[in-house]
Amino acid sequence: MAVHLPALGELLPIDGIELGAAAAGIKYQDRLDLAVILLAEGSVAGGVFTQSAFQAAPVRVARERLGRARALVANSGNANAATGERGMADAIASCTHLAAQLDVPEAETMPFSTGVIGEFLNMDAMRSGIDTAIAAAGPNGWADAARAIMTTDTAPKAVSVQADVAGTPIRATGMVKGSGMIRPDMATMLAFLGTDAAVSAPLAQTLARDLAERSFNRVTIDGDTSTNDSFVLMATGRASGRTIDDPASPGYGELLEALTPLVVELAKRTARDGEGATKFVTVRVEQGANSAECLRVAYAIAHSPLVKTALFAGDPNWGRFCMAIGRAGVSGLDPATVCLYLDDVQVAGGGLVVPTYTEEAGARVMAKDEFTVRVQLGRGDATETVWTSDLSYEYVRINAEYRT
Repeated sequence: MAVHLPALGELLPIDGIELGAAAAGIKYQDRLDLAVILLAEGSVAGGVFTQSAFQAAPVRVARERLGRARALVANSGNANAATGERGMADAIASCTHLAAQLDVPEAETMPFSTGVIGEFLNMDAMRSGIDTAIAAAGPNGWADAARAIMTTDTAPKAVSVQADVAGTPIRATGMVKGSGMIRPDMATMLAFLGTDAAVSAPLAQTLARDLAERSFNRVTIDGDTSTNDSFVLMATGRASGRTIDDPASPGYGELLEALTPLVVELAKRTARDGEGATKFVTVRVEQGANSAECLRVAYAIAHSPLVKTALFAGDPNWGRFCMAIGRAGVSGLDPATVCLYLDDVQVAGGGLVVPTYTEEAGARVMAKDEFTVRVQLGRGDATETVWTSDLSYEYVRINAEYRT
């Protein structure tokens, strides 16, 4: 199930990037489950990773190897998380094999995994899959790579953009996987963005962090943070132009604005493809004293099982929204200043239902596949937005049967 999830459109090749995919048989049979991303010499990578204390072995390896980058390998079906020293050895061995096959420095390779936690990788399958994926690699491999990193996703998710940055035409293509265990504490399950823009290695790190904060850090499916969350931005510099190395420069601002629509769209597609999702819901909190309190309220609403089951039922039980707002932990929040809207239908204000509200009007909004829950706190000028989905019977079934 998915809510108006767009089909893959044209995915632009990025000069200096080739991708390949393979059916390695890591967990799934007869489907792509391993991808490689090959980068031209001189490419750089920045990234952000899960804040979970149970960080998967590939996360621990990859975060130490940001900077110059020549190749990435990502598998689905097995997270290689909670696997101890053997898991670390397997993650490094994947990189060793990848580097040897490409004749590139191992320190410039990175591993990524997603899938079942607590099981060891089949390294024979990994090595064979890497070889097959390298042989299949080409500049138009984005769609197959997006399929290879899927787990419970209903469809691959990838987007491209073109823009002028500091007078230079640039391209970018990104892909994401993620349907459940989604409340990123930096990024989402697995996301990769490639661009031909020229940036320094430190700037790539800043850019990855800023993009994640605008997009992947604004999406939640179930409030759970994965052990494997990773978002990596890769820049080949093949678009020429002056290398951007200063986050205070106009060029950086232009690049950030050019890439933001891409990552925002990937984040929204993640919510649209939430496990068992039947509703795509935007939670917008306005008139906050600061961004942090707006996000506290937005996430309190978006995480609440009671709210999410009401969303699934199309039940305008507006008291559940008030409950979530009240428990968000906003110091000194006065219900008398709070207003609640479903799309443009005002439900509550001054701590109680407004006289013009009718149950029928609320039900009409919540019967839609997509709508906005809007809250005005009446405390300032800050605004934040979070994207989420409902909690359905299908979500329970998918997760109850995940390992069977």
